[in-house]
Amino acid sequence: MPKTIFNSSEKSNFILNMTEEQFSKLASRGLAIAMLMTPLFTLVPEITNKATYAFSAGGLVAGGVIAMIIAIIALMKKYIGKRLIIPMGAMLIMELWGVFSLVKGVDLGISFYGYPERGEGLLALIFYFCFFISASALKRESAIKTVIDGVVGVGLLNSIVGLIQIFSGQLSHYKNVYIDIQANAASGLSMSPLFLAMVLTLSLSAALISFIASENKKRSIGMLVCAALFSFVMMYTYSFIGFCGLAFALIAAVAAVFALKAPKKKLISIPVSIAAAAGAIALVFAGAIGSIDSYRLYDGRILWWADGYMRAAASGNFDSRVIDIDDTYDVYSYMNSRAMDVIENNALTGTGPDQLAFALIRVTKEDAGKYSDISDLISSQLGVFDKVYNEYLYAAATRGITSAVFFALTVLSAVILGLKAFRRRLTAESFTVFILALGGVLIFLVGCSSIPFAPVFWVAAGAACADIKTEKQKKAEIKSTKKSKA
Repeated sequence: MPKTIFNSSEKSNFILNMTEEQFSKLASRGLAIAMLMTPLFTLVPEITNKATYAFSAGGLVAGGVIAMIIAIIALMKKYIGKRLIIPMGAMLIMELWGVFSLVKGVDLGISFYGYPERGEGLLALIFYFCFFISASALKRESAIKTVIDGVVGVGLLNSIVGLIQIFSGQLSHYKNVYIDIQANAASGLSMSPLFLAMVLTLSLSAALISFIASENKKRSIGMLVCAALFSFVMMYTYSFIGFCGLAFALIAAVAAVFALKAPKKKLISIPVSIAAAAGAIALVFAGAIGSIDSYRLYDGRILWWADGYMRAAASGNFDSRVIDIDDTYDVYSYMNSRAMDVIENNALTGTGPDQLAFALIRVTKEDAGKYSDISDLISSQLGVFDKVYNEYLYAAATRGITSAVFFALTVLSAVILGLKAFRRRLTAESFTVFILALGGVLIFLVGCSSIPFAPVFWVAAGAACADIKTEKQKKAEIKSTKKSKA
């Protein structure tokens, strides 16, 4: 007899009577849509001047609500297994510790909702938890494949917009990476070229492995074209993260050929991706892009001046007396060093979610009162920055060491469960999501979380943890059921 709630009709209780197959199909499609919400909402501030990137946070809310509904259904159906105790428990503690950090923050509104142009307050962390839970509850390989296609889809949408930005300089806040340097940097719909590089790291990895694993000719060609496109656009982020992401994806592709025992001819994807990236760089040297005629990394100018200072008003301008803004190593090492100082002084609860800049401001209350808006105050402070491009340091600085430890435990346990799942199932889908989870964990060493990237990563990490039965296990269960009925 079908299950019901309060003796209501069967149709109104479809959730309770939903099969694993139905749930996985619904959840995977919902998550694919949810991952696209933030970039789709970002179209508005890119196309019109009537909205800021704060509008993009609406996309996270829309996607987060979808993920939350799926998570509630998964909990009702008891699809969250015991094997998820460590990653889910660790992430839950990380979330709860964020509440203590929120209370200790300078501005409770920013602590909860995030800085207006960033949107990564405690609410965002709650939505990330929902993305993770929802994906970890998937029960079919076909559902994992849908999630992987969603990751590729996010990269494709970003890259199409990225091409417009590269060749026309339109729909972008990064036409100029500095006052007199027109490089037509690509940010896609990811709010920053560096965030785009992180997104494309996962999308490129997914596309390459899908090409290698697929036996369908049309799908293989489509994935190879996507991989070439992602490699091309990634070079126009002019970032160290972009090169790290490209290297990771290519190594993952080689590993996929051997791990999945794919035909060696599939290795053609490696030179194709390299050629696409080289072609992008060649166009710069040919003087075909912007006003520059040589290729170089612009990490410092992008993250500090173009993004933090000019676009988001979340940072002050850089201090040329202290750092060489064109020396990528100097920029990152300086920011990491300052972050360590902040951690030392705020070890327990951090500065509060999305409030790193506040700990670096040096101004009296009397001078602070002269500014009517917090963004004006921050922008006036030379040498102040709001992001550290190492998510583990950033978590410790803004939410405390305890939160950072449990964050690390969450992502590392997801990678371990992903590896175990691949060894047990030996499928292309399990290998792909394991690689995506690993890629996110590694890219966090040189990058930081953002609302365009985080949903993609947490869905991939959750999918890596999914407890999907092998065909052998399914047959054994069917046999056992028949015996019990007999």
